[in-house]
Formats: sequence, structure tokens, C-alpha cells
Amino acid sequence: MAAYVIGHISVKDAEKWAEYKRGVPATIVPFGGELVLRGQRKAVLGGEHRHTDTVVIRFPAIEAVDEWFHSDAYQQLIPLRLQAADVDLISYEAAL
Repeated sequence: MAAYVIGHISVKDAEKWAEYKRGVPATIVPFGGELVLRGQRKAVLGGEHRHTDTVVIRFPAIEAVDEWFHSDAYQQLIPLRLQAADVDLISYEAAL
């Protein structure tokens, strides 16, 4: 069953964020990951949402999400991510 990682993002340093974004794709490919969406918020249609940007990454299974997140390649990018943006990163397993 497919799994997704959704990141809600508020960029603090645009240059560092651009560097982080350039590094992520190579870390997801070995785990069957695919970038589905990268976008900026246009409107909050209900409730509250503090972040301006969102990313959605699809993986073939929740196990692949865990393997990707804990991989050496992605773990090396985390310090840069922490400097570049405030990110809420959440995994979901598809229910359909």
C-alpha cells in the first residue's frame, strides 16, 4: 500500500532551503520515492495553517518511508533542513 510524506514548511533561509531541496531527490529515489507536489499556499480554506509551503512525496510502502528517513543520505541533510526552515514532516499510509 502506498505511503506519503507530507512536509509543511516555513522557509527561514532561502539559499539554504534551495540547497536542501536540491539534495532531497537523490535520497528518495533508492527507496522508490517520487516527488508528487512542491507548492506554495494560496489560501487556507478552513481552520488554521501557519506554513507557507508544502511538499508531498509518495513511496511504495510505509517501510520505504522509514528506510528513507533513517538513511545516512537523508540524515546528513537534516542539519541543513533545520537551518533552512521550520518543517513539520508527517508520514501517512494510504487508506484507499
